[in-house]
Order: sequence, then C-alpha cells, then structure tokens
Amino acid sequence: MMKRDRLSAIRQILYSSGSSSIEEIAEAVGASPATVRRDLVTLESAGAITRTRGGARIADSAGIEVAFQHREQQNLAAKRAIAEAAFETLAPHCSLFLDAGTTALQLARCIRLNPMPLSVFTNCLVTAQHLMDVAGIKVTVIGGVLRTENASMVGSLAEELLDRLWFDHLFLGAGAIAEDLSIYSLDEAEARLNEKMLTRATLKTLLVDHSKFGRRLTYRVAALAPEIEIITDDGLEASWRQRLADIGCAPRIVAVPKGASEGLE
Repeated sequence: MMKRDRLSAIRQILYSSGSSSIEEIAEAVGASPATVRRDLVTLESAGAITRTRGGARIADSAGIEVAFQHREQQNLAAKRAIAEAAFETLAPHCSLFLDAGTTALQLARCIRLNPMPLSVFTNCLVTAQHLMDVAGIKVTVIGGVLRTENASMVGSLAEELLDRLWFDHLFLGAGAIAEDLSIYSLDEAEARLNEKMLTRATLKTLLVDHSKFGRRLTYRVAALAPEIEIITDDGLEASWRQRLADIGCAPRIVAVPKGASEGLE
C-alpha cells in the first residue's frame, strides 16, 4: 500500500473505531508497527489524529466525530453509572428532555428497564427508538435537519419548536468542559440547540464523564452556572472538583464499579 493510501486507511480506521492500538492498525493496513508509528507522527502533525500510549485516536480538532455507535462504547461503565444516578432523580408524570448525547441514551435505557409514566422529548432518533414501545411513556421527537453523525435533529425548526415547550427536567450531555468552565460542542447547530435547551427547563442536569473535562471543542454552548447540576464519575480529578465547587457547581460524583469495562478510551 502506498503511503498516501495507507494514511487515508488509518484515518478511516480511527474514524470508525474512535481509537486503535498500533498493532491493530498495522494488521489492518498490512504494514509494520514501525511504519505505522511514522505514519501516526505524520497524521498528528497534520492535526488529524492524536497519538496515545500504544496507539492513536481521532483528533477532536479534526472536525470529525466518531460514529455514534462507536462513541456510545467509550467510557461505557462510567456512562451507565451516571445514567443510573440520573434515573434516581426522576418522578412519575414529569416531562423530560433527553439530548442526543450517548450518556442520555444510557438514561433512556434505564427508563426502558424500569418504566414509569413520563413525557419524554428528545432530538435523538436512537433515544426515541429505545422508548417508543414502552408502556406509559409518551415520546415526542422534535423536528429539524437530521445530523447523521449524532443521529440528532438540529437547526432552526428544532430551535423554534423549543420556544413553544417547557420541561420539568433537561438531561444534557457535553462534548467538552473547557478550562474557562464552559460547555463546548463540535458542531455549530448542535451547540445552538443545546444552548436553547438550557433556557427551556426548570431543572437542568449535565451528564458528563470525567474524560470530557479539560478539553475544548470549537463551539461554545454555555457557561456552567449554579443552576446546572453536574453528575460525573469518580475519575474526575480533585482539582476539577474544587474548581466546580468554587463556582457553585459542586458535582455529584458516582462510583464506577471496579473492574468494569470502560470501552474505548
């Protein structure tokens, strides 16, 4: 395989899987580990990937999101623990909005396993599919432009519809929580819609695992504020816990079972 083709193949592997080891990439492209290491240096210099210990992952700054079904597996044990904690806050007959994040999807699965009468609104097609045949749950999908990377509906139509709705509880994910203590997204339309969501709910809960802290993506959603509850896992560094407490956003920390599979890092 020529180098140009090999670099393209490596990018595609990381796009599909999120991250891979050098050995896995070498086997997939038919090259030696030494050659793959040199290729990864080239791709990292171009901003396409980020090298990790023993492998690489797609770069946040590359502007490419990992396919939904693969991102769903990243830090899966933490996402499940966070979702279970969020489920404990639900009350029958309330109205919820679940965003298109993969941790909110885990909350939808908790609801499916332990159903109660709820009105669930979402902009995520996958979430709607998980709840559409559950007795006692009324599911509403807001319309808009389909964003295939996240299986979500976004755009001006979705934003206009939110202006006509009010929710008892919003559960929102985040692509990143940056050093400026703001929520960020990789996609402009998703960021605008998430910002609108935060203005349309009585209770606002951010579902975000520890890996999202200290990162920055392109589009700012909103600044963290005391009225936004944060549920995260016990992998969050003590310095971040203190910074959040200092602005009135002390997070609720949930324990991830020891030995649980974390999926892709």
